[in-house]
Amino acid sequence: MWFTTVSISDNELARGLKHEGIRAGEIIAYRAWRVMAPGWFRDGDDRLHSVFMQDYVWHPDEPASGDVRTHGIYSFRNVIRSNHQCGYTSVTVMGGSLLFGKIKIWGEVVEHEAGYRSEFAKIMSLDFGDPELLEKFRKIYRVNQVARA
Repeated sequence: MWFTTVSISDNELARGLKHEGIRAGEIIAYRAWRVMAPGWFRDGDDRLHSVFMQDYVWHPDEPASGDVRTHGIYSFRNVIRSNHQCGYTSVTVMGGSLLFGKIKIWGEVVEHEAGYRSEFAKIMSLDFGDPELLEKFRKIYRVNQVARA
């Protein structure tokens, strides 16, 4: 008698789930972005980047998007203010500083223990990180702007 062990990835499991028809409005969540610093082999830019998906760029005037069955847009349920709180330990190796803030997520959303994986997301605010970078990227992404009288 032979036994075979089958390993099914989370993504394969997600593809097989039946949609239960539950719809919700926007969800507020939290995440970090990487600011690309200029270096020997790369130019810096004026866009926020995903921390782990090296080539994913968040553009100011369009929602971030991803297929939740493969990656999606990851976010945390609770506010994060530092690398330590979200478990990012080798950020400098990935090139650049981190900024932390709030997003709204919508579309297809998969809930995880510490947060979410969503189809769409939009930056609502940039709240923690290097003060000069916060000021620069708040202007670029038009968040946290105070109207002047």
